[in-house]
Amino acid sequence: MKSSDRFSDLVDRIARLRDPMDGCPWDRAQDHRSLRPYMLEEAYEAIAAIDSGVPAGICDELGDVLLQVVLHAQIASEAGEFSIGDVIDGLIAKLIRRHPHVFGDAAGDLPTILRRWNDIKAKETATHKAVLPPLVEARKFVDAHMIRNQQPLHVEDLGAEAQAGLGILSAVAESWKEGFEPEIALRKAMDALKDSCCEAQL
Repeated sequence: MKSSDRFSDLVDRIARLRDPMDGCPWDRAQDHRSLRPYMLEEAYEAIAAIDSGVPAGICDELGDVLLQVVLHAQIASEAGEFSIGDVIDGLIAKLIRRHPHVFGDAAGDLPTILRRWNDIKAKETATHKAVLPPLVEARKFVDAHMIRNQQPLHVEDLGAEAQAGLGILSAVAESWKEGFEPEIALRKAMDALKDSCCEAQL
């Protein structure tokens, strides 16, 4: 079976789960908001699988992430909002728009390409603000406003709490400059400390 046929089969099965007559009661009861915790949970489990380096685990968790995408699209389709086809069309258009050096005539070295990509993304997302975990938002802030523009991490007359936050932001900047995603780096450090503490208690 071709990949496109498998994907169509997945979409059909998700639609069957949502069937009002003989679908799954749990799946029928869900909406975008009720599924929010599961989207977040599956994303974190996918990251954990990637960190494990086990291909079978990565494959399994990516399937769970894909399930969330298709299920949300099915819910939207039933409401007449958009379909999985619209999701795919939007993604393809975004890939083309953000990669003019591949799908267009724009050229440049890697720093130029990254700067252009960030500029295009900033224009696209200017009208809506994503709610991100603090460390991820801090990394995006560092990437957009400090590393590219070489702005120093210094603000006058900060209170004690904000000053402590600035210290965390400095650590985020240093981690990102070294090529590490801060949240993943912190998680690995905590895992190592937990393992060390468990060994010490044995």
